[in-house]
Amino acid sequence: MTVSDVASSLENLKLERDAIVLYDALAAIEKDDKRASAFRTIAGNERRHAEIWAEKLRGQGAEVPPVSAPRVRVRFIIALARLFGTHFVSDMVKALEGEEEAVYIGQATGEVEAIAADEREHADIWRRLDAERAGRNGPAAVITSEERWHRAGRSGTLRAVIFGVSDGLVSNLALVMGVAGAASDQPSFIVAAGIAGLLAGAFSMAAGEYISMQSQRELYERQIELERAELEAMPEEEERELASIFRAKGFTDDEAATIAHRLLADPAHALDTLVREELGLDPDELGSPWGAAGGSFIAFAIGAVIPVIPYLLLEGQAAFLASLGLSLGALFAVGAGVSLLTGRGVLYSGFRQVALGAAAAAVTYAVGRAIGVSVA
Repeated sequence: MTVSDVASSLENLKLERDAIVLYDALAAIEKDDKRASAFRTIAGNERRHAEIWAEKLRGQGAEVPPVSAPRVRVRFIIALARLFGTHFVSDMVKALEGEEEAVYIGQATGEVEAIAADEREHADIWRRLDAERAGRNGPAAVITSEERWHRAGRSGTLRAVIFGVSDGLVSNLALVMGVAGAASDQPSFIVAAGIAGLLAGAFSMAAGEYISMQSQRELYERQIELERAELEAMPEEEERELASIFRAKGFTDDEAATIAHRLLADPAHALDTLVREELGLDPDELGSPWGAAGGSFIAFAIGAVIPVIPYLLLEGQAAFLASLGLSLGALFAVGAGVSLLTGRGVLYSGFRQVALGAAAAAVTYAVGRAIGVSVA
């Protein structure tokens, strides 16, 4: 066996051990017996996979390492599940499953193909769980749950929070560093600029998000109303559209016609299906303008206040260094958070974010310094 074979086996063993920890935790957190049982089933599969790689390592004459702590990404997902429930982390866990399957696809052996098939089955289990949950909102939600999964990878709330904090942190760090470069001997100016930047940026973000979300919502509501009017004015035409939708999903002509006819007997369900399938909208999730505005305001303010805090507690060079150090540390944390969405390594994403923020701060500090010297 080559060194690369051993390295691949070690990497695969680590993936499976992390998955065991994840699904054991999800099963313990989940209150719904059916979902918890599904998680325990997946955990059992992962244990079997881990033993396959452990046996392969022994067969390669390599030492099987002791169980170690799971990756930061896995620990973070578990923490979110404890706070918000397993539904909240559904997209992130499915993304992990997809990454595991992609790793195995590149390793063409019999045992790997069997494990990859199991990983695909795990993704199917998640989709069924999500479909059953969606089914509480009506039959059309079940029909479209698969499509929503393919449009997923959303983690919308988490994404908005992370990038809102990032915007506030980078922009206000640059502002504070620029003013510090121009007026380092006048900390009151720096604090005033930092607070003004925080408020201006947060209100701007909130207003922009509100207008954007409200305009989008009004557009969607208008499209839904037009579809409702068409359903009332031309029910036969809409029934044919419904039948064509189900034919495209693989139903026979007779089956599609039957389903469409039954749906049309309940106009509410027919409209829900048409809106989801024809317009690609979820009428239950058109977005909240006030929620989006409030979330953007808070997220931006959290990031923007970080460079200002040291100037409220310290003085002189100590405040400057503390502001820079605290901000760079926060930038790394934001980058690490981004890695949960992108699948990139924590260190890569963290240091990339630090580099971008530090570059912005350096440029504005240099400009501020030049302006300050010129004025002096």
